[in-house]
Amino acid sequence: MTLLTNENRTLAILNASVAGSYGVLAAIAYNIEQLTALVRAAESKRSPLIIQLFPSTLKQVPLLAHAAAHAVKTASVPLSLHIDHAQDVDHIREITATLPVDSIMVDMSHYDEAENLEKTRILTKECHDRGIVVEAESGRIEGGEDGIADTGDLEALFTSPEDVDNFINAGIDILAPSIGNVHGDYGPTGPKEGQLHYDRLDAIHKQINRKILIALHGTNDFPPEVMQRCIQSGAVKLNVNKLLLEVGNEVLRKHASSTPLAKLIDMQIEAIQKETERWMDLKKVHVHLLPTFPIKNYVRHTYLAPAMTAQQQKEVLPGLEPGLPESESGVITATLQNQPLDQTNE
Repeated sequence: MTLLTNENRTLAILNASVAGSYGVLAAIAYNIEQLTALVRAAESKRSPLIIQLFPSTLKQVPLLAHAAAHAVKTASVPLSLHIDHAQDVDHIREITATLPVDSIMVDMSHYDEAENLEKTRILTKECHDRGIVVEAESGRIEGGEDGIADTGDLEALFTSPEDVDNFINAGIDILAPSIGNVHGDYGPTGPKEGQLHYDRLDAIHKQINRKILIALHGTNDFPPEVMQRCIQSGAVKLNVNKLLLEVGNEVLRKHASSTPLAKLIDMQIEAIQKETERWMDLKKVHVHLLPTFPIKNYVRHTYLAPAMTAQQQKEVLPGLEPGLPESESGVITATLQNQPLDQTNE
């Protein structure tokens, strides 16, 4: 794994999530309204958030990356800026040389295995030299979504134990495994029974043994229990797109023809913010945190974990003040002691 430290925002957020056994939303934004809603939700819920932009968005809305970077630097909760599914080598080099990003997905999964690994290895070294964390996709996740190249004409390839070792050796920091998840829609009830190979995800989690981190892609239409099951199997970076943004699209479909523009923007932001907050809270443990810690040294976050008894809290949630009430609803209000990240992550 990389020698990058917790001074990298994405790495700090995800390492804290590993220590606390919870997941962090990594949310796509295509425009300033969506970005605003996501940041407001994180601030409201005192939750960490990884803001994700597609390379196509960087070309369509060049200033959005700078707006996101400003939000990251000025937020009172831990945020980071990630570029998702960067698939062009020249564009990756341009992005990492010119934009203030914390992490990037070097997605070479549309190449054959050997070329995927070689390009990933080279680009990972270049990114690390700039202090940028690297995510990569092992195997091949089928399908496509708005903003990335569709792999629908290529065969889905499940992640194998050999893939895991090869990508660890390539030096990446975050692995996005293929376990039956797809880019695109599953349908209103989510993945079919048996479609997601939880046993494969469990085995990957055991194999990596904290050498690298796990990202979960293809979460459109996920019900909360499926997301929670993936968290239990080691997924900590939870990529979300339509899962949060579709409510904003629905606002536009219903009201665009009859609502003044300024009001429409407010309605869209409010809808996405509420949906993001719902996912930060729903059947999870939500921890309110002291607002005075500098991100470089201290962790503030919302826990995404099952409801816990007081004893389970002591075992799983590091740094919590003693005497918390047992939770049946999955919502706990508490504060973290002033515990540096390097101690939290032992």
